[in-house]
Amino acid sequence: MNYRHHFHAGNYADVFKHVLLRLLLAGMRRKEKGFLYLDTHAGRGRYILEAASRLADGRERAPEWPEGIGRLWTAASLPPVLADYVEAVSVWNLRAGSAAGELATYPGSPWIAQELLRPQDRSALCELREDEAEALVAEFQFQSRVSVHTLDGYTALRAMLPPPERRALVLIDPPFENAGEFADIRRGLREARRRFPSGVYAVWYPVTERARSDDFLREWSDAVPGDAPLSPALVAELQVAAEDSPVRMKGCGLLVLNPPWQVEAEIKTVLPALARLLGHDAGAAGRLDWLVPER
Repeated sequence: MNYRHHFHAGNYADVFKHVLLRLLLAGMRRKEKGFLYLDTHAGRGRYILEAASRLADGRERAPEWPEGIGRLWTAASLPPVLADYVEAVSVWNLRAGSAAGELATYPGSPWIAQELLRPQDRSALCELREDEAEALVAEFQFQSRVSVHTLDGYTALRAMLPPPERRALVLIDPPFENAGEFADIRRGLREARRRFPSGVYAVWYPVTERARSDDFLREWSDAVPGDAPLSPALVAELQVAAEDSPVRMKGCGLLVLNPPWQVEAEIKTVLPALARLLGHDAGAAGRLDWLVPER
């Protein structure tokens, strides 16, 4: 793969994904019993924002983080959920050696999750790229109950589920470099649900072609022979630009199967604020729908 997440680290899609990931983790923590956090496409764990504009051949490109975490970082006021997220990024920067108030690095989803895991919880981080996996090992070598696997994330869904804890939050966040990524997710997620239907599954996806993401979502509201029974399915989307905008990725979404109790109401509260703070034009909006309602 040619994908390098550090070009995109801290952009609006990361903010959206990580704010919702924190809400899902908080929902998992409402029960005392431990759980597995499985990250199928974990990346390297930390991103130096100064390097986000530097290409391998020495050329420069406009970084994306100023229009993401940068907007929240400098906002005069934030609703509590977003203020907590920014505070977590700030504390993490201090721990990473940044000066007070300085935004120098951005935590990837492995660190976003690790900050909220309890002693009874554990984390399995999967990354197929060897260089990224090596960086991930270095990041978490002193963290207990964290394992790093140089492994295809879809293989991990078969290899690691069901977990001994019988509870899991699985984040599926691939780079979407190839046209078949939605099909890969579909196959991997169906196999995971056959093995472990009660797991909480969160799938991030880009909205670049509305028809493709709509087709992907539609499949989770239709029963398929041989599949596990339909799970409650919640979809949250953030659109930052109007359909006629030149912005290529106008939005992104998170499909959540078996969402934890109360998460719907919490996401509903924060989506308008994300649209207001991260939007590029009047087309900015949030969407929250049940594809398969809770019973």
